[in-house]
Amino acid sequence: MVMGDILDALIPSWSSVVILFSYLGYLAIAGSVLPGKVIPGAILSDGTRLHYRCNGLLSLIVLVVLLGIGVNTKMISPTVVADKGIELLSATFIFSLIVSLALYAVGGKSREQSSSLKAHVTGNFIHDWWFGVQLNPHFMGVDLKFFFVRAGMMGWLFINLSIFMKSIQAGNGNLSVILYQLFVALYILDYFFYEEFMTSTWDIIAERLGYMLVFGDLVFIPFTFSIQGWWLLKNKVVLSEVAVIANCLVFLVGYCVFRGANKQKHVFKKNPKAHIWGKPPKLVGGKLLVSGYWGVSRHCNYLGDLLLALSFSLPCGTSSPIPYFYPIYLLILLVWRERRDEERCAQKYKEIWAEYCKLVPWRIIPYIY
Repeated sequence: MVMGDILDALIPSWSSVVILFSYLGYLAIAGSVLPGKVIPGAILSDGTRLHYRCNGLLSLIVLVVLLGIGVNTKMISPTVVADKGIELLSATFIFSLIVSLALYAVGGKSREQSSSLKAHVTGNFIHDWWFGVQLNPHFMGVDLKFFFVRAGMMGWLFINLSIFMKSIQAGNGNLSVILYQLFVALYILDYFFYEEFMTSTWDIIAERLGYMLVFGDLVFIPFTFSIQGWWLLKNKVVLSEVAVIANCLVFLVGYCVFRGANKQKHVFKKNPKAHIWGKPPKLVGGKLLVSGYWGVSRHCNYLGDLLLALSFSLPCGTSSPIPYFYPIYLLILLVWRERRDEERCAQKYKEIWAEYCKLVPWRIIPYIY
């Protein structure tokens, strides 16, 4: 594709807009009407808590079936998302910009006093627009923060599936492509299987909804986390048996640490007396968990996430740094987030936090950082 074609594609076509809004419309309807376990969120500062219908996996399955029917009846091309990749990127970027501006305008005028809807306006437009002014804004009964995370994760999968079909059509569906697609698909399916764990994450319980999260969920996650798939579409990589085994081990270890740590934290928040690794949980100050993975490092879930991100890039070999954008970006993001979390926890827990840091000295990677 020449530069002129790329510039033309940056102007969203009506078909790309229709695809985007059809996708978001489906998710809004499916999230509201399909059955799912209703999970209480974290208790907010005013003592209230939101509830989330965790039917993401069912929504995903139904959408896959509907798309499968569309492809089988020739109504939809299996490569339509990949074919319109840049147009969809442009349309989603513009949409995220409009949404974030609307959130700033509407949220800033809110007179609600509940923790989820109270306006936090500093008067600095850039700050308030970027970080948001409301914790959990809603639109027509839809919790937008939870909705955008779901849309981004599911969008990542469908971009990959479309790229995969394009790879097969190009005769480039080799082992490296299959490994990458398999690892990411398992990661996303696992995310939706354990979707209720998302309700206790930092993004949901603490971050306000502004451009940072809207852009991150709708644009950054699906369109940049799929860089490896785009790269493998144009570059054939032949992996040795040792490389394949090593890649699989990185994925499995990363998954066990990531899922295990998040599950322990979620279970502990629901039942502080639940056993961890067969033993009663050990606490500092009666509040901070130092058992299981959380006794190994203070943000051990970040370590698992980093290993998983690395496993998505390893099938691309080592000939180019481009496929390693995701793990490099994630490393920077998680270190930055870890620093912010450390500062917040030090202020919140004071001497308890200092004691906790002595017992668990490692921030993310044991014996290294």
